[in-house]
Amino acid sequence: MANKKATDEEKGILEQFMLPFYHITKRIPLFPGKNDVKSEAGLFGITEEELKEYRENYDENARQAALEILKEDEIVDCLDKLPMDGDETIVAFGDSNTEDAQGWFTILKHVLEISVEKANFNFINAGVSYNTTAEALRRVDRDVVVHEPDWVIVALGTFDAQRLNIAPDRTLLPLSETWENIETIQSVLESRVENPLIWITPAPVIDEMLEENLLYDFTIKPEDLGPVQDLVSGKQGAIVDASAKRMGEGEPNAWNYLPDGLHHSLSGHMETTKAIIKKLAEPKN
Repeated sequence: MANKKATDEEKGILEQFMLPFYHITKRIPLFPGKNDVKSEAGLFGITEEELKEYRENYDENARQAALEILKEDEIVDCLDKLPMDGDETIVAFGDSNTEDAQGWFTILKHVLEISVEKANFNFINAGVSYNTTAEALRRVDRDVVVHEPDWVIVALGTFDAQRLNIAPDRTLLPLSETWENIETIQSVLESRVENPLIWITPAPVIDEMLEENLLYDFTIKPEDLGPVQDLVSGKQGAIVDASAKRMGEGEPNAWNYLPDGLHHSLSGHMETTKAIIKKLAEPKN
């Protein structure tokens, strides 16, 4: 389909920064050709076989990360306490670090499928990269509610706090709108989901690394993200990493991030996965 093939340099960028975070079926859900793998590969300037190989590698990376997590006695003990029987529908509703093909939700999927006897879970990744809470709210019905989930894990807010390079005097969304969007998402889901919502507090962004990356036209400052983290950590339900410290005490550890300082590396996603499991294992009040 595509006349121009991706160069090796372009393939490196595709592999690390684009392919894990971009799935056509999520961007254009009503497009008749959304499931045409050949067309999707052509869009990226690669072959069908290359696209398949990339995605198989992402899934294998996540599976290996799950196996590493399962070597930890604390995690194994927590898994025995999870309030799940193996037949639940679990939806992850978030932005880039949720959509990531080798991200925390895929790692969690492998952990549960490996560790839960006769597992028959239905895992639905409803993450769409770079979504603000406003964009997520618009799709909560078709991407979450329609699946009648037993559990919903919400991981949103990071991109509300972005400041566009062309208009740096304000965040993309004011904090008041973020609050209203999160309140509405909570209201919609709590009335339709039996189990408590699981909220993941946005992890810090290493803004110096983000600003140096030419792929992005925005930055996210700690002073802008902090109030959003506070909003999420104050929600009703199960709060994962309420203090937003899972990427490192004090300053976040660079090895938990890709070179953009925004998206998480496998080690960073593993920290999020472990934090979710520990939270779910806590006794109910």
